[in-house]
Amino acid sequence: ELTESGGRLVHTGGSLRLSCVGSGQSISSYHMAWFRQAPGEEREFVASVAQRSEASFYGDSAKGRFTISRSYAANTVSLQMNSLKPEDTAVYYCAAGTKWGTAPSAYDYWGQGTQVTVSS
Repeated sequence: ELTESGGRLVHTGGSLRLSCVGSGQSISSYHMAWFRQAPGEEREFVASVAQRSEASFYGDSAKGRFTISRSYAANTVSLQMNSLKPEDTAVYYCAAGTKWGTAPSAYDYWGQGTQVTVSS
C-alpha cells in the first residue's frame, strides 16, 4: 500500500515536498514514480527513480524544478517541487512497478493521491 502526503495550497513560486510511504513491502523492490492528474486531463508522468538505484528521469514539466528521491530506511519516496506554477495544480499520485517507463500502465500499485493547488 502506498500513501501520499504533503499536498496543500501554495502560492506561485512556492515550494512543496510530497512524500509517499510504502507499507507491507519494501519500495526498494520497485521502480517508483510520481504522476499527476488535473481535472479533465489525462494522468501525466512527472518523475521516476529506478529500482535499487538513484537513477532518475523527469517529465518535461518537472525538469529543473522538481527532484525525486527515495529513503530506503524510511521506505519512502519524495518529490521536492520548487518554483511552483498554477499549471502544476493537480492530484499527485505515487506509483510502484517492476517495469521502467513513463506510462501509467507500467506501474502496478498506486496511492490515493494528494491535492496540490498553486494559486496565482
